[in-house]
Amino acid sequence: MPHTTLEKDEEGFMSSLPPMHLVPLWTQMSKMVPPNPNPASIPIAWKYADVRPTLMESGSIVAAEEAERRVLMLVNPTLDAPYTTDTIYGGLQLILPNETAPAHRHVAFALRFIIEGEKGFTAVEGQKMVMERGDVILTPSWHWHDHGNEGTEPVVWLDGLDLPLFRHAPVNFAEMYSESRYPSQYSETCEWRHPWKAIAASLEAQTGGHRVHHYSSKGKHLSNTIGAQAEMIEPGHTTETLQETTSFIYHCYTGTGQTHITTPAGKQSTISWVSKDTFTVPAWSKIIHTNTSADTPAYLFAVNDIPLLQNLGLHRKA
Repeated sequence: MPHTTLEKDEEGFMSSLPPMHLVPLWTQMSKMVPPNPNPASIPIAWKYADVRPTLMESGSIVAAEEAERRVLMLVNPTLDAPYTTDTIYGGLQLILPNETAPAHRHVAFALRFIIEGEKGFTAVEGQKMVMERGDVILTPSWHWHDHGNEGTEPVVWLDGLDLPLFRHAPVNFAEMYSESRYPSQYSETCEWRHPWKAIAASLEAQTGGHRVHHYSSKGKHLSNTIGAQAEMIEPGHTTETLQETTSFIYHCYTGTGQTHITTPAGKQSTISWVSKDTFTVPAWSKIIHTNTSADTPAYLFAVNDIPLLQNLGLHRKA
């Protein structure tokens, strides 16, 4: 069928745009303003029993002087590094006995959830904190910090950073301290350490089959971009459906269970988890947690992007 005059005019018009670096909005409207949130990341799980041997192997490949970089990044299969979700980076870091990572600071905010090991430490701005399993340690933006392992067993933690944001605001950078260690003294209590014992006590003081503790610092979120929460699920309990514009990196502290996820695109999946497993939930997904144990509570930790969304006025719940 021959082109109409209108079709020829449109073809000519459209072909004239690229040389001028112009794109018509009406051809991209559904991408710019979709009917639902449309995260690119998908639900994905990392089984600690599968990942740990590889992480330990990295200890023989990456030297102690490079311990700060001995991290296996958790990369979402639909994206590339540093995306674990669309807004949060996660990684598993290993520090071997008698190692100390060089002191440094960076613009990005970071938190770490201690997975295993004893006598590990982080020192932030001169305050040295001993790290125990389940503790959350903060390294705020542009604060001098280093960390090491004074024990006899490996120390492993889950990193959570706001690195994906710097793909859009490319202003993240780091600076190494002039010496390998920043001068520090042991601190019994420190604003940048959130002991698991205190978090567990907060959860146990609550009532109900599903209990949530939101981490805070001086009455505010842990940072302007990244937050954290801990959840306790009673034996045999299934939570109500949860849905919000937040994305999560979940980690099972202890217990067994499964999480049913329905993404904004309608794709459903169920992730089974045990202690030390890690998994992601994309933004605006419907979430249902179930504790599959009949007699033992399950405890989940999660890194979230609630502070970022709230600061931008983008946090919503269904």
